[in-house]
Amino acid sequence: MPRGTYYFPEGFLWGTATAAHQVEGRNQNNTWYAWEQESGHIAQGHQSGLACDWWGGRWREDFDRAEAGFQNAHRLSVAWSRIQPAPDRWDEQALDRYREMLMGLKSRKITPMVTLHHFSEPLWVTEMGGWENEAIIDLFAVFAARTVEALKPYCDLWVTINEPNVFMFSAYIEGVFPPGKKDLKSAIRVMRNMVRAHARAYEAIHNVQPAAQVGTSLHYRGFKPASWLPTDRWVTKVYHTLFNDLFMRPLRDGVFNTILKRERIPEAIGTQDFLGINYYSTDTLRFDLLAGSNLFTRRTYPSDAELSETGFIANLPSGLVESVRWGKQFGVPMFITENGVEDSKDALRPRFILEHLHALWQILNLGGDVRGYFHWSLIDNFEWERGWTQRFGLWGLDVESQARIRRPSVDLYAEICRLNGISSEIVEKYAPAAMKTLFP
Repeated sequence: MPRGTYYFPEGFLWGTATAAHQVEGRNQNNTWYAWEQESGHIAQGHQSGLACDWWGGRWREDFDRAEAGFQNAHRLSVAWSRIQPAPDRWDEQALDRYREMLMGLKSRKITPMVTLHHFSEPLWVTEMGGWENEAIIDLFAVFAARTVEALKPYCDLWVTINEPNVFMFSAYIEGVFPPGKKDLKSAIRVMRNMVRAHARAYEAIHNVQPAAQVGTSLHYRGFKPASWLPTDRWVTKVYHTLFNDLFMRPLRDGVFNTILKRERIPEAIGTQDFLGINYYSTDTLRFDLLAGSNLFTRRTYPSDAELSETGFIANLPSGLVESVRWGKQFGVPMFITENGVEDSKDALRPRFILEHLHALWQILNLGGDVRGYFHWSLIDNFEWERGWTQRFGLWGLDVESQARIRRPSVDLYAEICRLNGISSEIVEKYAPAAMKTLFP
């Protein structure tokens, strides 16, 4: 059997990713806390509660775990609702706490990447119409500038908006995120405002920190037609255009293409220094007249695909290669800012990690300019409308006791980070079933 090592480029960033509302806990001033209080929104009636108690200080021990695992980067987000709890008030104590977190990363020789908007806003923003109101464009830029001014000594990698496409679909088409609408017209308005808000924030950040690297994190989804039928091919094109391209294309050429209408957003052109790609899986699409609320589309996974424990993710690493090929068109360096699988038993995760990283290594050797990989997630956290029913962490979490649970993938990822690569010995040790695929 072949032996060897797939090495990654020198200086490659190996990290994990988290998001404020999902790990901090005790934030009662944002859209998600309010959404959790209404019955029927979250699986099994779960609430975020303490989450991982990062606001109470347990980020320290989790950063220690990341350091012990040889991670040299971490992506986290800040909560707008903590930093600007009211339109006319800025909370310096909240900024101090985020400074402390970033200093904690730097002291552990871990490079921070900070996301400014990760699915939640202050309640006062919601009360004025949220992302449907154009006023949010200027408000977000002011928030970005104020936050970066405070935190710039400790960070120069900034993500303006995380997964604007997921936010648009989940909050305004599927209705599972707040405000729970199912209105395509509102969804398009929200995405247009997000493009413009990103562009305005990009300029505001560079005015405050000229050397900053500013980008977005887009959830790239692979879409494949279920058959050769024109209807299946058409809905696949629609989903790819609205989900993958709608936010990103204006940043390349200023064209906001909703299929039915093209608009120009010229101020968005060139407003990204890097592209963050969040990749989880690839869907098979079939036209369905009965699925009007889902753009007349039924989404499934291939019948032979290996699924995660709740069927939420199919293990399809070839889609990661496809995502990087797609990202090359934007002409900027890339990071894989999220990739992972929900797996409370840690049965699939080792092979999922190794097979996806092998796919990433392959595309790197074909000219993909990817500078780092952030596994989702460092620790189990509150997974939005799915609550605590899905466990994405390298480290497990007992929600009641706040105890951290060491999974085998902790050690697997640590060996990868330390080696800056994947060796046949690592694969044999943690996922021997993958040897035939990775070392044929």
